[in-house]
Amino acid sequence: MVKGLKGTSTISDMNGKVVLLTGSTRGIGRMAAHGIAPTGATMIVVGRSQERVDNLISEMKAIEGCGPVHGEVCDLLVQAEIHALADRIKKQFDRLDVLINNAGAIFTKKITTVDGFERTWALNHNAYFLLTSLLKDQLVATPESRVISTASEAHRPGKMGWHDLQFEKRGNRNGWSSYCQSKLANVLFTKELAKRLEGTSVTANCIHPGFVNTGFSRNNGIIGRFLMTVSWPVQRSPTKGAETIVWLATSDAARQHNGEYLFNCKPGKLAKAAKNMDDATRLWALSEEMTNMSDIW
Repeated sequence: MVKGLKGTSTISDMNGKVVLLTGSTRGIGRMAAHGIAPTGATMIVVGRSQERVDNLISEMKAIEGCGPVHGEVCDLLVQAEIHALADRIKKQFDRLDVLINNAGAIFTKKITTVDGFERTWALNHNAYFLLTSLLKDQLVATPESRVISTASEAHRPGKMGWHDLQFEKRGNRNGWSSYCQSKLANVLFTKELAKRLEGTSVTANCIHPGFVNTGFSRNNGIIGRFLMTVSWPVQRSPTKGAETIVWLATSDAARQHNGEYLFNCKPGKLAKAAKNMDDATRLWALSEEMTNMSDIW
């Protein structure tokens, strides 16, 4: 056993195991990378900037017990780049023990991606669904693999706008409505994923990191920066926000959880909408269409 992040007790020796982490170069993702590094796992850290990826790798290599670290640059807003990322991973690695879908953002300005989706939805939901689908075979082939997705308590006010998922007609309240919808989608995706992986040894869970003091929303102009600044006293540290991800990724005890939403390493309470399995199935079918993944599942 090796020492993990403060508060997570001890974590397993993961020598020879492969962990893929998106959104790894900032905030929660960066601290999750630091927290998993001492296990000796082979880490694949994904970010948008080569410079930030390289800086993270340098930080991780200075951590005692750190195993091999591979950097990948990918814009997860672009489905073609996600396909290319998955292809590279499948060529380089014959197993995948942990997939952590962590990259996420809130965009106050509505912009459509090259694939035709509102950016918050594209990054926070479609990217999770697509990358997981493309790496499904590796996950299933790896004994006791795990999928971890970063959701949020913001799922509570979220509503699935089935006839307007991309907010072409609805008001988006400076991006907040879309963000809440995407976080609700994260929970529904996790529940349906766990259901579809029944009979395999793969577990799928999502987490709420808490209100974390990161660069989140600071790319959204003066209002976003102001709101993050004034709320600083009630924010938790990125290290604390990463604890549940690290625990789910590394702890033997975490294997008891499947299809759950966790906060502080314990099952959290879900909004009623997040328990609707009919909606989870409906979202899955739509997600297959939006990512052209209907032949995978």
